[in-house]
Amino acid sequence: MSIWSRLFGRERKSFVDLPAFMKWPEARTGFTVSALTALEVSTVQACVRAIAEGVSQVPVYVHSRDERGVRGVKVSHPVLDVYARRPNEWQSGFEFRETLLVHLALVGNAFVYVSRAGDGRILELVPIEPGKVFVTRERDMSLTYRVTFEDGTAPILRRDQIWHLRGPSWNTWMGLDAVKVAREAIGLSMATEAAHAQFHKNGAQVSGLLSLAEKIGPEKFTQLGAWLDKHSPGQERAGKPLILDSGAKWQSFAMTGVDAQHIETRKFQVAEVCRHFRISPMMVGASETPTYASAEQMFIAHVVHCLTPWAERIEQSAAINLFAPNERLELRHDFNGLMRGAAKDRGEFYAKSLGSGGSPAWNTPNEIRAIEGDDPIEGGDDLPRPANAAQPAQTNIPES
Repeated sequence: MSIWSRLFGRERKSFVDLPAFMKWPEARTGFTVSALTALEVSTVQACVRAIAEGVSQVPVYVHSRDERGVRGVKVSHPVLDVYARRPNEWQSGFEFRETLLVHLALVGNAFVYVSRAGDGRILELVPIEPGKVFVTRERDMSLTYRVTFEDGTAPILRRDQIWHLRGPSWNTWMGLDAVKVAREAIGLSMATEAAHAQFHKNGAQVSGLLSLAEKIGPEKFTQLGAWLDKHSPGQERAGKPLILDSGAKWQSFAMTGVDAQHIETRKFQVAEVCRHFRISPMMVGASETPTYASAEQMFIAHVVHCLTPWAERIEQSAAINLFAPNERLELRHDFNGLMRGAAKDRGEFYAKSLGSGGSPAWNTPNEIRAIEGDDPIEGGDDLPRPANAAQPAQTNIPES
């Protein structure tokens, strides 16, 4: 019996009520911000795709670990076939991982139904929409999952039947809803986009309004129209002052400083949403200049500070939920392909790792070929000897 069972007993009691500050109110703009409405904001969709596609596109392996926790060699395992290649009947490995990352990035939680054979082998991994899962923490601190299926049934599933992946968490057992946390930034993006849509509704805006104190007939209207045409761009009085009489007043509808600031607000909201998702604005197509030595360094920073933490969450969660307790195995997403530098820099590094310049080699030719995605070669599993290394002395034995 666990310490929690001894302290609290085995009474089933739900702990799903959240603190008041975590019951997310509506955004101050008045827009309802949910996972689906947030995806209508182009910056949100671009951030989510940068995360989901970035993690899903890299190769996945299963590595062994020794008793000290040191990562060992790659091994073949049924979990890898299900997770990376054929998780279920309708998804590829890429699509499956992409779905998990979309759920994680937007709502902070991803749920997968784990179908097992009688001997415990995993047969299928089926993603479940987060909105159809109700999580309860019991009195003994165990978690149960009530899943609502399409036919209306809502069975309670055990922890070993659900693979629950979490994003950053406040209460340790549910990930924070990322869209709700960023609701003000996303809501303001929605509001500014709606305002701009209204601004351009029914075509381009007219340049101004000429109002007169007296009613005019068709002939006078035509005369004033021709007179205003002379002040339009490219005509003889373009840019010159208007001369008005008869109590006429001109109201310009040209873009003002306030309108220009509205555009700047929309640009700022792109960066603001990117901050919530830890994405560089350049990754979502924004024009801001990155503060890196090169675009290459910016992409490496994206892998290190954004993609790798998400991959680490999946890997550690899979080690607990997909492998048997006695198996010292782990999933590993290989980001080497995304971390490559320029060809010249890679060539210099590989030359050093093969022992050029008389230094000891720490990579074999086949290890480097694997990083570059090439097939191994015969004899490429041995560490090269430096060219200037001393050769074994030959002993001349006189003939008898």
